[in-house]
Amino acid sequence: MFRTASSPSAPGVPKQRDAFFDNAKYLAIVLVAMGHAWEPLKGDSRILEAAYTVVYSFHMPAFIIISGYFSRSFDMRPDRLRRLVTGVVVPYVVFETAYSLYHKYFENDPGHPISLLDPWYLTWFLCALFVWRMATPVLKLIRWPLPFALGLAMLASVTPSIGDDLDLQRVLQFLPYFVLGLCMKAEHFHMVRTRTVRILAVPLFAAALAVGWWAVPRMNTAWFYHRDAAQQLGAPWWAGPVMVLAMFGCSLLLTACFFAWTPRRTMWFTALGAGTLYGYLLHGFLVKAAAHEGWLDAAWLHRPLGEILVTAVAAVVVTLLCTKPVQRVFRFAMEPRMEWAFKQDAAELARERQQQPERPGQREKVLA
Repeated sequence: MFRTASSPSAPGVPKQRDAFFDNAKYLAIVLVAMGHAWEPLKGDSRILEAAYTVVYSFHMPAFIIISGYFSRSFDMRPDRLRRLVTGVVVPYVVFETAYSLYHKYFENDPGHPISLLDPWYLTWFLCALFVWRMATPVLKLIRWPLPFALGLAMLASVTPSIGDDLDLQRVLQFLPYFVLGLCMKAEHFHMVRTRTVRILAVPLFAAALAVGWWAVPRMNTAWFYHRDAAQQLGAPWWAGPVMVLAMFGCSLLLTACFFAWTPRRTMWFTALGAGTLYGYLLHGFLVKAAAHEGWLDAAWLHRPLGEILVTAVAAVVVTLLCTKPVQRVFRFAMEPRMEWAFKQDAAELARERQQQPERPGQREKVLA
């Protein structure tokens, strides 16, 4: 999901990253950090809680759609499986352990288990991405994959017995967005990047904020997390499938508006789109520390100017966490080079030999 934005190029020519997707990933990760910063403040401001509701309705769907789009070519080829292990499995193991240890010892919860089967906090996404990628070859075989994924999501929403293993509620309830990305083509993104859609996005977002403001005292925001069945939220079972479909429609509408506003040209922050995994996983420690240490308890931070300051600080911090120096420091955990751990595949070695330029005299030596 986080490091995939490239466009096709001629053989032998380095692939060029598509600025649109890097811009979208960076802006989405900023919204993620802002949403986490708003959590301790939103109870004192109905407007802030409305903004929180709107942001949570589309920021993860946008990420997941992009993840699905760039997973279209995934198969069980050894080199792609190795990238899945080094880019998803290893960061999951490292950060699930790190977050669990942080919670256990620094937040004084000695009973908190360290378990790779029960993702805690932000690591659920890596777990979900692994499951979705592994399921991609099967999903591409299905005649109508999106209705199939929506059916699974609706079934999950009425099945509280699924439990917490691998955070399967989120895996299944967010699956339709990943499958939608699998089904999309480049022209589908171009369709929303028009002047007309950008203009229409303004009243649509304004209407979403108005609905969010109205819904604050009437709706449980836990619906946006997709981690519980309807019965666990105190709703009748039939509300689960209804909410899955309603939120899927609303999320797609707002995600389309978000993509419409995303710049398609290279911006000052475009390069940061390649480091969003770093910003995503690292900013969680600061969010947890702020909550545990009471950094946001000051009364003035719960007023409009304080809320604006907190929002700006969250955006700056997550931006810094996406930069190259931070990537160099934490690459060992997020993009490790693990050639020592894998066997060399004969087919891949043959491809590498074919791609290597022939040295002068090499052919004559072979013929001799």
